[in-house]
Amino acid sequence: MPVENDFLSIIGHTPLIRLSRLFAGDRGIKVYGKLELLNPNGSAKDRSASRIIETAWKDGLIGPGSVIVESSSGNMAISLAAICSYLGMRFISVIDPKTTEQNIRIMKAYGAEIELVSEPDEKTGEFLPARLNRVQQLLGTIPKSFWPNQYANENNYLSHSEGTMREIVEELGQVHLVVGGVSTCGTMLGCASYVKEHALATKIAAVDAAGSVIFGKEKGMRLFPGLGAGIVPPFGQTPFMDYAFNVTDRDMVIGCRELVKKESILAGPSSGAVVSALKLLEDELPDGAVCAIILHDRGERYMDTVYNDEWVEARFGKNIL
Repeated sequence: MPVENDFLSIIGHTPLIRLSRLFAGDRGIKVYGKLELLNPNGSAKDRSASRIIETAWKDGLIGPGSVIVESSSGNMAISLAAICSYLGMRFISVIDPKTTEQNIRIMKAYGAEIELVSEPDEKTGEFLPARLNRVQQLLGTIPKSFWPNQYANENNYLSHSEGTMREIVEELGQVHLVVGGVSTCGTMLGCASYVKEHALATKIAAVDAAGSVIFGKEKGMRLFPGLGAGIVPPFGQTPFMDYAFNVTDRDMVIGCRELVKKESILAGPSSGAVVSALKLLEDELPDGAVCAIILHDRGERYMDTVYNDEWVEARFGKNIL
């Protein structure tokens, strides 16, 4: 498997930058953004996708000609599509009608095949169980097929324990708080695992979407992919965070627009949610605290929604612009 001088070798090691204009308090608090959106395929999912595939490759579970099948409608699918294309494997992304046309176009540009699940699961009314069922059907009929299982594969959270959080600590030293979004919960579970393993005092704030059930809240409509879930994923079934927030779609948009206006960082709605969550916690932070927020993905994938004034005004009113 190629390991040097290719795009796989530059996954991770993303920069941290000071967000001094967005968080410009007078108590000596320093907030840094971990720019996961600068991974080669545009999101933090590059880390988990590459580690899952690399481990399976080394273990002899996959190789040239294998068929990778995963349930994903967004960043994980894009990362897997790019990696599989590079390594000479087919990739089938199982999606539902909520998947954006932009994400589908990006997947297809990398050669991904799209499998649409048009009806939700009868028992839960959610698409995720129906998509996972379709994954199992495909695995049973396609020779040399493999399921990365981002929802329960330990390499998901290990990529962030040994990568994302380690990098934050190595660069910043003592960190009071790390804030990031959840979907599979791999990113923030990985950060929490590093904190526990190294007996750090760092607090973990996990941010979910309003309408998601991961933190035991009532299920509701969510406008944006990539944050939250209609069922509790395996990684989220045991609490690992010190703070848990549910952020509305409206506040995600506000956070995104403040981030690009004040720091010139164009990021997706999960990053906007993280910005809004830290704003809620800011007054509770001790003087001189050092914080890191994870900016999960690029904003170019949301030009039809988050950064479209007409779309935003129609859903949230003019006062948000």
